[in-house]
Amino acid sequence: MLNWLQAHAATILVAALLLAAVVLAVVKIIKDKKSGKCSCGGQCSGCAMSGQCHVAEHPDKESKHL
Repeated sequence: MLNWLQAHAATILVAALLLAAVVLAVVKIIKDKKSGKCSCGGQCSGCAMSGQCHVAEHPDKESKHL
């Protein structure tokens, strides 16, 4: 078992770093979405999906990104 870990230490380290980067990215996306931030860059005037990604919470409030 120890020999296998020593032989694959670099692969395990790279995989752990990649997994950590993915987890941090997902956490950031979820945090931004909960705070109402837009992940698309906010240039809605030229976006083909501009009518699809905004919803009005209340009729008297501004629409906000999902």
